[in-house]
Amino acid sequence: MRIEPLNDRHERGAFASGVEQLDRYFRTQAGQDVRKRVASCFVLVEDGESRPLGYYTLAATSLALADLPQTLAKRLPRYPSIPATLMGRLAVESGHRRRGLGQLLLLDAFTRTLRSEIATFAFVVDAKDEAASVFYTAHGFLPLTEDGRRMFVPMTEVAKLFA
Repeated sequence: MRIEPLNDRHERGAFASGVEQLDRYFRTQAGQDVRKRVASCFVLVEDGESRPLGYYTLAATSLALADLPQTLAKRLPRYPSIPATLMGRLAVESGHRRRGLGQLLLLDAFTRTLRSEIATFAFVVDAKDEAASVFYTAHGFLPLTEDGRRMFVPMTEVAKLFA
């Protein structure tokens, strides 16, 4: 298996994760977002295959300093916002769940973000449902909003995973 940038040879039409919002985005919008440079999309494929088993997107974002937990915010410069990386979507084909592919995609996203030469303080996700919240919590994410759907992990913590 390998993870590579989305391109025109990837067969997206039959992708089905079981979350219609994620499936529809991948089938109809992901390619446009890549071409317009509003998001990068990476797909997991088996060697020699063009049908994605999963995907994720990355984009630049920012966090309001006031939204961070006080213990973190007090150690940062007093800018109104700080740079972050948003993983806007993460999905795995429903027939390939429970194989660790979601974790593989998440770790790849962490690695790409760490390798970037552009500064980012945190890695941010928007959990689409309770199952996603549980997944991200298990990987060290903390709630950023009261409803717990927007979550983050400081990049210093991500870096420790690879130390």
